[in-house]
Amino acid sequence: MRCGLTALTLVGLLSACAPRILEPGPETVTPHLTDTAFITADGTALPLHTWWPVSKPRAVILALHGFNDYGHFFDGPGDFLALSGIASYAYDQRGFGGASNLGTWAGVAAYARDAVQAVRAVKQRHPDLPLYLHGSSMGGAVAILAANEPNAPPVNGVILAAPAIWARTTMPWYQRLALWIGAHLAPEMALTERGLGIVPSDNYEMLVRLNQDPLIIKQTRIGTIYGLVNLMDAALAAAPGLTTPTLILYGENDEIIPKAPIRRMLETLPANRYRIAIYKEGFHMLLRDLQAATVWKDMAAWIINRTAPLPSKADRSSLETLGMKEVRR
Repeated sequence: MRCGLTALTLVGLLSACAPRILEPGPETVTPHLTDTAFITADGTALPLHTWWPVSKPRAVILALHGFNDYGHFFDGPGDFLALSGIASYAYDQRGFGGASNLGTWAGVAAYARDAVQAVRAVKQRHPDLPLYLHGSSMGGAVAILAANEPNAPPVNGVILAAPAIWARTTMPWYQRLALWIGAHLAPEMALTERGLGIVPSDNYEMLVRLNQDPLIIKQTRIGTIYGLVNLMDAALAAAPGLTTPTLILYGENDEIIPKAPIRRMLETLPANRYRIAIYKEGFHMLLRDLQAATVWKDMAAWIINRTAPLPSKADRSSLETLGMKEVRR
């Protein structure tokens, strides 16, 4: 009996320290774009970044950044896509970059809802242009959920770069347990990547610049990591409903998102609705690796003609690198 009470007491104490979520306020305005911000339904101004072709654009893309990153991540591809007549938008998601309450977590539903509202706002500004939704890492998870929202405005295609779908179902039990204990016992404790030995990219100079960028988060609360894993759980679960034509980009040297979750997602995606490009020299930060221009060219080519082969031929890479049989659906 005493052991039972002790266990219940421990659970109660841990629950009392549950990760904090800074949820959006009530919806008071119509979401819209200004020259410098995406205004959400609760009136939050999220910094907006744009890249514009010299002539009239032929298509437009909304890009969602990864965890601890911000809209600046699309500088390289945005400039490149503009040369192909493709306009680009990216905004700093809640708690990241120049958005308010830096380092906080807004909840899975909030990030997906913001993305849906942003897609709708971009479409309202460019009603006659094909619209594509891109997500890198965490942004990829948000893009999957946004594309699956019941009232989401339709997009012509989704591009996922190293999507964050490392859900609990693909983690060892001890990692799941450690995360739960840490998030409920010390949710405000901050962690860094030091000592992990993880290489996110082969572009060392770019990584140095990011380390010097004050808008890049270097220390992350355990509670925020817990929220990210919740997002990855939701994205992997929602993947089977992703019926929009989708291009998936993945680096063979990715040390952030393991191959097993990517394989799990591909096994559940609708047949003939996706194409995957596997980059032999690619790391997690595909859009900023040393071979990033190769990825940018593939993105532009797919946006212009989804049925044509990719210039890099990465879409012909062997699926055996992911532990899958060579059956393209």
